Amino acid sequence: MRYRELGRSGMTVSEIGYGAWGIGASGWVGATEDESVRALHRAVDLGVNFIDTARGYGESERIVGRVVRERAGDDVLVATKVPPMNRIWPAPDGIDPAEAFPGTHIRESVETSLRVSGLDHFDVVQFHVWSDEWVGRGDWLQTVEELKKEGKVRLFGVSVNDHQPDNALALVRSGAVDTVQVIYNIFDQAPADALLPACEEHGVGVIVRVALDEGGLTGRITAGATFPEGDFRARYFRDDRPAQVERKVAAIVADLGIAPDEIAENALRFVLSSPAVSTVIPGMRSVRNVERNTALSDGRPLTADRLAVLAGHRWQRNFYG
Repeated sequence: MRYRELGRSGMTVSEIGYGAWGIGASGWVGATEDESVRALHRAVDLGVNFIDTARGYGESERIVGRVVRERAGDDVLVATKVPPMNRIWPAPDGIDPAEAFPGTHIRESVETSLRVSGLDHFDVVQFHVWSDEWVGRGDWLQTVEELKKEGKVRLFGVSVNDHQPDNALALVRSGAVDTVQVIYNIFDQAPADALLPACEEHGVGVIVRVALDEGGLTGRITAGATFPEGDFRARYFRDDRPAQVERKVAAIVADLGIAPDEIAENALRFVLSSPAVSTVIPGMRSVRNVERNTALSDGRPLTADRLAVLAGHRWQRNFYG
């Protein structure tokens, strides 16, 4: 496993982190706690030292906390998220910060997460949505600073609204944030236009989510794909989108001259090829997924020629409407 600096924080994180949404039995169907625990332990065995969870991920915080406490000697870093009080994802324009992240709500959420996880602090606490309209307004920053002083939070971050990377530029430039979490993948390359350079300039750590497009960049989403009732992918890949994904992936495979089963590897290497990225957090619900993804932390970024090819495969769309 290779490691990178998390912005200016002084923390070093594994470049392959662990996205723990899928293990919490919230938006993904099919994960079992026993397998999730085995997968988390295997990830730590292989050098993963950064796990991303959230208050809104069902049982994820509890499961992550259990494993981290069992591996106390391994110095595993845990990031969690505070959901917006108004429960609106993504954050719409015109919302006052007092409606989404008042100080009392932030504190209550963090303290609940600590109690559920059994941990005494979080290395990163992130707002689960963000709007740059909130910079310099509300009492959220004061509360974050108080939680840091109390030792309950080490770093503050935000999870940028889906497909809105420029909506965190003012925050990054303000110096008030330590990390940003953003969707960045072969299809959604927009963060590279402005957000990633700004994070490099201001020393903000970058946590990349959805690097595999929720499975779209694994080659396993094909026309006619269906998902269990209650699984969020049934909406993400609704209507004719599985067929669209299949065609887009086939074009990438052809242009790169790779085998279809190599698309996931190239998708993760695409993200890791950016020096602005601190860690990428693919969702992993099995030991097999952990072993396959962590093996890609080998210091082999994509070549400039391959990156140039992939630059032509931007697909500007918003799966959430």
